[in-house]
Amino acid sequence: MAFDAFYLSAVIEEIRQLGESRVEKIHQPSRDTVIFHLRCRDGRAKLLFAANPAAPRLHLTTASPENPAEPPMFCMLLRKHLSGARLVDISQPPMERAATFTFDCIDEMGDAVQKRLVAELMGKTCNLYLLDRDGRIIDCLRRIGLDSGARRQALPGLYYQEPEAVEKISPLDLAKEDYVNLLSAPGADLLADRLMDTLGGLSPLICREAALYAAGDVDARLEGCDLNAVSEKLADYFRENLHSPVPSYYALPDGTPKQFAFCPIRQYGSCQQAESFSALLDLYYTIRDRKDAMRQKSQAVRKTVSNLCQRLTRKIAIQEKELAATYDRERLRQLGDILTANIHRIRKGQTTVSVEDFYDEDMKTIEIPLSPILSPQQNAAKFYKDYTRMKNAEKELTRQISLAKEELEYLQSVTDELSRALTEQELDEIRRELQEGGYVKADTGKKRIRQGKLAPMRFESTDGYPIYVGRNNHQNDELTFRLARKDDIWLHASKVHGSHVIISCGGTTPPDNTVTQAAQLAAYYAESTGGQNIPVDVTPVKQVKKPAGGKPGMVIYHTYRTVIANPYPDIVVDALNAEKEK
Repeated sequence: MAFDAFYLSAVIEEIRQLGESRVEKIHQPSRDTVIFHLRCRDGRAKLLFAANPAAPRLHLTTASPENPAEPPMFCMLLRKHLSGARLVDISQPPMERAATFTFDCIDEMGDAVQKRLVAELMGKTCNLYLLDRDGRIIDCLRRIGLDSGARRQALPGLYYQEPEAVEKISPLDLAKEDYVNLLSAPGADLLADRLMDTLGGLSPLICREAALYAAGDVDARLEGCDLNAVSEKLADYFRENLHSPVPSYYALPDGTPKQFAFCPIRQYGSCQQAESFSALLDLYYTIRDRKDAMRQKSQAVRKTVSNLCQRLTRKIAIQEKELAATYDRERLRQLGDILTANIHRIRKGQTTVSVEDFYDEDMKTIEIPLSPILSPQQNAAKFYKDYTRMKNAEKELTRQISLAKEELEYLQSVTDELSRALTEQELDEIRRELQEGGYVKADTGKKRIRQGKLAPMRFESTDGYPIYVGRNNHQNDELTFRLARKDDIWLHASKVHGSHVIISCGGTTPPDNTVTQAAQLAAYYAESTGGQNIPVDVTPVKQVKKPAGGKPGMVIYHTYRTVIANPYPDIVVDALNAEKEK
């Protein structure tokens, strides 16, 4: 990916095209992300600032990430100072991934003032600063104390210090002759490395693209190159792409963007063009960020469930070993019979007795251990008692292993739910499910705002049939046994954990195309997501039963047919985005 200074310049130009804008709302869906809702002359737009060191960026967005029930303090501060403010100017330091947004505001006394929001998007130093008209920091997203050892401190009340100027050369200022001098000077032997070391504002991806265009190879070496010809092509390349940038990306076969840039990407083969620079960033980051955010939020629950699974796995292994030991209990009964038959030959105090084994064809003599403190009758009775104990242990261990395996199966299904949870509300429902099952203690110390009950996901087939998908085990039960009609169609990925899928057909027979689309959803929302040709079981709802005492989400069915489906994510992504806009 190439979110460099020149890509940022293209994004800023898109924002400028909105014209005069006012701030309507401000949200902070995650620690590093702030979204401004703007009212523009042609409607409304959303401006996203992501000060995440792993994926820094700013751009216009159409995504609607879930907001926390209680807004963070920095979000409240931005609302206080910038709600209703008018965006009047956007500037960018040369060759730097930073931008300053200037707003006309009204202060607490009703006076017109200017405030600035500075977005620094340079790797580990990513930050958002809110400045007053004098350049003092009102507050910032990530505070840096005086004892941190950093060159620039970031605390309320301090003057904002601009980042050090980039000491490299701007490719906008170079002509052909300048490139000849640049390539002739001492430095890296690889053309791409030389461009990276001397030119500012460019990512390694763009430097490799320039080397490919000018010398025919991303790993081209300067030694042996015609410097005049290469310099002329470099001048043409940067003149064309820096003055007329194009949002381009290279995608995997399934359509997922792998690399993006402000110019065509040829080093990986054919590339595609996006509608805009902001739309390309939305396409690349939205789904990935949603999954990463939920992975972080669910980490504590995931660790608890993982520990429970490991504990159950060890317990089952120990119980199976104990169960295997009970299979030899028949010999205990035989030894009791042999002692009873030879009771007259045993004297109290003996530790062993030699007798003939009449269960053996050759009547071999065997040594049977005895307890010297027990009478002969008590020694014989002890073997019968151990036999009975082993017999009862087999029944109980078999039952305990069955229950433990069922519980392990359930916890593994919860792990699958956690991997598919996309919103905080879905994660809360999984937490409640675990609390009701006694696996997680209720969080009584922190007051939570009660949210409405989350409905199953709803899709619509191309034939117009509603398709419902359960988000978790409790929703699966409710969807199958309460919301669905007996003559609706039920689908589930075969022999793996996954969501229950219902085709609401009202007693009619849905077309094959609808069943195929529902099967694709069942395959996508299943543990086997990522593979192809997933078997999906299809049966009427009336054939699905809840086993007595079964865990949430567990069902049995015997009459069904199996279809093969491929989990295509595009229909799912479109539906999720549509659901977010509701």
